[in-house]
Amino acid sequence: MEKSKSPWSVPVAVDDIPDTGLHVETEPTMEIRTDLAKLAGLRELSRLSATFDLTRRGAGVHVIGCVSGKVGQTCVITLEPIENDIDEPIDLLSAPARDAGGSAKPPADGGGGEQEPPELLVDGQLDLGAIATEFLLLGIDPYPRKAGAEFNSTATADPGAKPFAALESLKKRMGGG
Repeated sequence: MEKSKSPWSVPVAVDDIPDTGLHVETEPTMEIRTDLAKLAGLRELSRLSATFDLTRRGAGVHVIGCVSGKVGQTCVITLEPIENDIDEPIDLLSAPARDAGGSAKPPADGGGGEQEPPELLVDGQLDLGAIATEFLLLGIDPYPRKAGAEFNSTATADPGAKPFAALESLKKRMGGG
């Protein structure tokens, strides 16, 4: 199954990454931020940037970086507009499709524990914009709350009342009781 195309695309060919590594800093245009805000269900995306350090690992690439931004959301309790900062770390391995089945080497810095399968390189390239978009979406709070906002449920007048008491009385009135 093919991944949906991200509005933000910053392709980098693996062959263009020197043995010493490559540092990339990128910011999307206002138009792309608007498209990303729609994709993420945000009121706005006023600031977004990403930094990456790319290191070759055989035919693959180790990607370390960070996505930072400011998102405009709506508080799920008060429905007031709020702003939240995003600062999502990135650490992943990309490998050609033929290596993704298990022959891709894990990052040299160890890590331990279970490893995520590597992201697949497409035509010898990785798309830093798509990676940044993925990590932006991971960093967004799905239930944003304004500071100090608390949910207060409306309690029934009689805490001992049965939840289906109204249905029970209707059933009796209709003669089914």
